[in-house]
Amino acid sequence: MARGELVNRLLCGAGADNGDTIRVNNDIHDLTGVLMPSSVASGEDIITLKLKNGYNVGIKAGNDAAITLVSKKKGIVKKEKKIPFDPKKPTVAVLGTGGTIACYVDYRTGAVHPATSAEDLAFSVPEIFEECNVRARVIYNMLSEDMQPDNWQKLAREVAKELNEGAAGVVIPHGTDTLGYTAAALAFMLNDLSGPVVLVGAQRSSDRPSSDAASNLLAAARVAARSDMGEVVVVMHGESSDTHLNIHRGTRVRKMHASRRDAFQSVNAVPLGRVTPEGKIELAGHYKKKCAGPVQVDDLMDEDVAIIQTYPGISPEHITGVVRDGVVLVGTGLGHISSRCLPAVGELIKKGAHVVMSSQCLWGRVNMNVYSTGRDLLALGVISAEDMLPEVAYIKLMWVLGHTKDAAEVRRLMASDVAGETSRRTPSETYGGERNASRL
Repeated sequence: MARGELVNRLLCGAGADNGDTIRVNNDIHDLTGVLMPSSVASGEDIITLKLKNGYNVGIKAGNDAAITLVSKKKGIVKKEKKIPFDPKKPTVAVLGTGGTIACYVDYRTGAVHPATSAEDLAFSVPEIFEECNVRARVIYNMLSEDMQPDNWQKLAREVAKELNEGAAGVVIPHGTDTLGYTAAALAFMLNDLSGPVVLVGAQRSSDRPSSDAASNLLAAARVAARSDMGEVVVVMHGESSDTHLNIHRGTRVRKMHASRRDAFQSVNAVPLGRVTPEGKIELAGHYKKKCAGPVQVDDLMDEDVAIIQTYPGISPEHITGVVRDGVVLVGTGLGHISSRCLPAVGELIKKGAHVVMSSQCLWGRVNMNVYSTGRDLLALGVISAEDMLPEVAYIKLMWVLGHTKDAAEVRRLMASDVAGETSRRTPSETYGGERNASRL
């Protein structure tokens, strides 16, 4: 929204433009900060300042308001930066996709901008150059919710290219909202990894004092450069403070909180390791080690797959109306759905759909042998997702159906552990509540 007449008159009287440092004084506030551009979320009578602490504040301007120009913004000519190279250090490929972590602060205006070039991406955390050489490219610059299966396929091919051309590892800065989907997809598509593939995000942008962008990216680079992992992993804060960052298997991780820095949790598994603030990498013994390569890409996907969240009151028509090659049901408890919907599930299967049952509980595993509804679902031909996350079952079903439509083979592959996404036994100590209680 454009600024109103009063705000424009006050700014004009002070000789202030966007990026200048101003003081705004009225009966309630006396604040100094960088004048930010007006946004669609602001009212026409709002002045937005970026304070010294990094936070933005909106001040309603009235007739009692006074604006004083403190200093004009300094014109800065952007200098071309050359990424350093040290032949004694490993080379890590950084493939940008967008998201909060791939943004940097323009300190002339206080605004946050996406890194649109390899140099911007690499120099967003220059400490990386102490760890490794950086070969940076921007593959996408998009919101993570806009990621589609064809984006995963292209990204898998770019990862393989970098590893096969000698990179020790690959770091993928990614928006956090669908980071887990991309990690799982890459885990199924990439084989014979000659180095770690590390997805990393940020919960808080780099203009905030509590930003996790720099620490997360630096930790990801360390894992990519120095570890002997041959897996797709996610590196994010392990606690809300800065005690350590966790290394999660790409097929076992989910974003569990909208804004906490430790939002990412391993589900039905323990993290593969951690990175300390000093840069020490501590790995558990249950990870897959890198091999000689070359990296193989198996990116066949059938996108005609859907997820249906079940709930009390769901109608059979909701299920029969989704005609797909594959459907993942997110059922209750051990993997159930309302009995009135059983005929609808059977109708889907008769039409040729492959139906997989997961659980809304997340922790634990599907077991349709316990209660009669579950046994009825098994009799219809529903496949158990075992202890997979619903979204991982969805991605795996797309990958499986990209290779075969034979019912027996689909069932066999869905029950097989392809990329660490499922296990025969789910240890009780992996439950999130139990781990949280241990902190008390």
